[in-house]
Amino acid sequence: MSSENAVSQTNAAAAAQDPAITPEEMVVQLRALREQIPSYVQLSVPEALALRTVASLHPDFAQAAINAVGASPRVEATVGQTAEELQADAEAAARWSKVEDELRAMLQGVTSANLTRRHRLGQAVLLTYVVSKKLVLLPEHANLLPHLANMRRANRLGRNRKSLPQTPAPAPPAPVPTPHV
Repeated sequence: MSSENAVSQTNAAAAAQDPAITPEEMVVQLRALREQIPSYVQLSVPEALALRTVASLHPDFAQAAINAVGASPRVEATVGQTAEELQADAEAAARWSKVEDELRAMLQGVTSANLTRRHRLGQAVLLTYVVSKKLVLLPEHANLLPHLANMRRANRLGRNRKSLPQTPAPAPPAPVPTPHV
């Protein structure tokens, strides 16, 4: 009994140290984080394209404009924001760009981890297919025949896809005759 108890304590300790999170738990945490992001918004592609040019002004140009707002009450009144408000926006944008970079890196890591999982699964699946093809030749493994038939039906590797009918390429334009003088 003591060996069983030691094994269960070891497993419990390993589980407590395992920082892995399930995909479902991660989604919940990401959605909770999203709620905390100020001004979080999703833009359509055309909306983002419309904003991109003005949002990409050179930082020196933007700083000079902020300084102009601070130097002239008339410019401030026209713009409708103080130099301090504009400076705070500029600083917040710079600070949030670090978050963008970190999220891109995290997305790339998650994408790579999932690609690795799919590759590992694909290798096991292809090995299963090859082994099953060999084993069904033996009568004692006849129970694999329906599974092999399903794999063959679903297999997209090595299968010729029906090609679309080829349309003839348009003929090149005829040369224009040049008048003889």
